Amino acid sequence: MNKKPLYKDKSSIQTLREGLEEYYAINPHLTPPDSQPPEFAKILLAHDVGHVIYGCDTGMYDELKILPLFWWTSECTFQKFREMRKTPAVDVMYDDMIQQNGVLWLYGNILRVLPPLMPELISIWVKTRNRNKRLPFLEFHPLLDRSLLDIRQEFDLLSFIK
Repeated sequence: MNKKPLYKDKSSIQTLREGLEEYYAINPHLTPPDSQPPEFAKILLAHDVGHVIYGCDTGMYDELKILPLFWWTSECTFQKFREMRKTPAVDVMYDDMIQQNGVLWLYGNILRVLPPLMPELISIWVKTRNRNKRLPFLEFHPLLDRSLLDIRQEFDLLSFIK
């Protein structure tokens, strides 16, 4: 039986740095950010940090959940996401995913996951209305040596972690 990763424990006292190390150790299939062009590496690393802070895994459900979490609780608003999306390296990532798995696989998985995810997204949206304090996205480095619990409490994220 697989035990739950520490970073996914909502009250984890593991540091963000330790959580990120654990995340990469249990997901060896992920593209290492330092293997990418610098502009994209920064975005990819920030995305991976988000997985750790929000306690998300790499399945389609959590991948679709994490984007709105970013938009509604972090400095990576939808508008900033759209700007980052214009980065050529991001296009390469999406193109590679489609080339590896196919368009039908990608959209089929999205359509399969969206119905059970929708109630959670609506709940997240309601809880994040009028949010003032936003989690850093690209400038997360000052958080690396803080506990995940401390970060989650400061930015009022505990209710989004199962």
